[in-house]
Amino acid sequence: MRLTRAAGIVLLISLALTACVPPTAERSPAEVAAAQQADALAQQGKFDDAAQAYLALAQTGSSRDHYQLLAAEAYRQEGQLDRAAPFLDSVRRTKLTGDEPSHLDLLQAELALKQHNAPRALQLTTQPSVSVAPALQLRLLELRSQAMQQTGDPWGAARSRVEMDGQLTGLDQAQNRKQIVALLTQLGVEPLKQRAAAMQPGDRMLPWVNEALSQLGVAVARPAPSLDQEVGTMIPGEGANVREGFKMPAHVALLLPTSGNLAAASTAVAEGFFAAYADDARNHLPRPPVRVYDSGGTAAGAVKAYQQAVNDGAQLVIGPLTRGEVSALFGLPQLPAALLALNHPDDKSLPANGVSEFGLLPETEGAQAADHMAEQGILTAYVIISGDDFAQRAAKAFRAEMEARGGKVAGMGTLAGSGVNYASVIGGLGMPTDNGDAGAPATPNTSGIFISMRPQQARLLLPQIKLARVNLPVVGTSHVYAGIDDAGANRDLEGVEFCDAPWLFDVQPGLPNHGDIAAQLASARGTSARLFALGMDAWNLAPYLDWLRAHPGSYLPGASGQLTSDQFGRIRRVLVWAKFQDGLAHPLNGSLQMDSAPALAPPVDSTAPASNEPQPAGH
Repeated sequence: MRLTRAAGIVLLISLALTACVPPTAERSPAEVAAAQQADALAQQGKFDDAAQAYLALAQTGSSRDHYQLLAAEAYRQEGQLDRAAPFLDSVRRTKLTGDEPSHLDLLQAELALKQHNAPRALQLTTQPSVSVAPALQLRLLELRSQAMQQTGDPWGAARSRVEMDGQLTGLDQAQNRKQIVALLTQLGVEPLKQRAAAMQPGDRMLPWVNEALSQLGVAVARPAPSLDQEVGTMIPGEGANVREGFKMPAHVALLLPTSGNLAAASTAVAEGFFAAYADDARNHLPRPPVRVYDSGGTAAGAVKAYQQAVNDGAQLVIGPLTRGEVSALFGLPQLPAALLALNHPDDKSLPANGVSEFGLLPETEGAQAADHMAEQGILTAYVIISGDDFAQRAAKAFRAEMEARGGKVAGMGTLAGSGVNYASVIGGLGMPTDNGDAGAPATPNTSGIFISMRPQQARLLLPQIKLARVNLPVVGTSHVYAGIDDAGANRDLEGVEFCDAPWLFDVQPGLPNHGDIAAQLASARGTSARLFALGMDAWNLAPYLDWLRAHPGSYLPGASGQLTSDQFGRIRRVLVWAKFQDGLAHPLNGSLQMDSAPALAPPVDSTAPASNEPQPAGH
């Protein structure tokens, strides 16, 4: 009952100080003094003593029912509401004023729950003709949810908690979100799928149903988000220095595992972060001081680093980098500084307000590959992937999105890690061939192949597909591209289309040139360039996190993709598409320029000096 009790402390004091005895009642000076003393005890947290004082006033004062109600509230705060049972039912509702009848209903509902009388509690918390003051709404919804749960209605209980979500913060919100998902998972996969299929896209329960399905291991269709308005647009009439949504924290901390076996990945992220930081100085943009903390790559190290950053005055903490570290921070009772985690928690817990998640998810690439194929009229797909975790996750997301688009996966094959002959995998899929002796009814112009694997396997696979007289378009994830041009090695990937970070191809205006930085820093070359882009975006997101979360459809043109936020604070990426031509990877759509105005921050007259910029970690 943490939520209802926490809210009740304030409500009890408010009830004692503002609720009035009937206007016709006359209170003696002694009664007024005794009431003030009882109120003072409540404000001091001496709830048992306050309850006894209110009960004494009920015996001798001018408003028995008012004081009995206050006594019951005080017992509730003491965690001993059952001590109010002997007199609570005798409180006369007609003698109460203001919000007191609602207080009475909620006290009786809570007592009914303690007495295992959930139907009574449900009746008290679902009265259609009774309006509850805003200050009591959370308490009402909490009790209603508990009553519904105890009466065997997990859907109704979850829906009541969803109503609570926007009014909560911190640990209260995190706990409530866990309970929502836990309640929905009780329904099971098929009932949840049926409910999701019947919902309109804007239904507020749909994201929660999808979360529950994900917790149950179901790949949920997640189409690319809409990109309606770039952040940082000028506010009309506000002058040249004000851009919409910009709010830069005064002190920023960067948490990375700069030592140990994750040092190389941390180097790429940190160098990308400070490349963007330095670029803001060149553009005369505001830069708060930044301190770097070593999270050690462990849960305990991440918690210690975060707490030290808070003690040092950080208003925004960016990082840590591993899923276990992120889970550890999400599990803290309080997160006094806003957090932009650079990964997603391994326990799939939802972030609370003030917390955002940002990572390079293979599920994003799988879903966008399905969208890309469907937009070309390809609705029958053959999936060939490696045995790696990223490929398995990408394939699940690909299937879910392809089926949501009305398509199907006609066959799936997994390549052995040590093999080089893939003829049996290719033959077992029954793909249509040039001579028409296909094992599947689909025709080439409506069929395609989805791959997710590293370049070495892809270079072996594609020639064998052609040797089998299969001539279908091939779409892949970014893993097929090593991040560097190697025309000789990549000729076997001719025609393959894949999604990737726009910065690798310099198609996102306003960012530092990739080639220039890659010539100077090894971390900006090859596959680590994607982590470098993640670091760049981590800095550029800093002033816009709150705005992105509060304004669906707003987006930041980023190095790793066009970046937007869902209602849970998860940063989602829309990637660019590239194609191998003559052994070189070329972007398909040219520049991603959508708005001619600069978007990252307002110009200022002076810049803050760089502070605590990190030394590159060793590889």
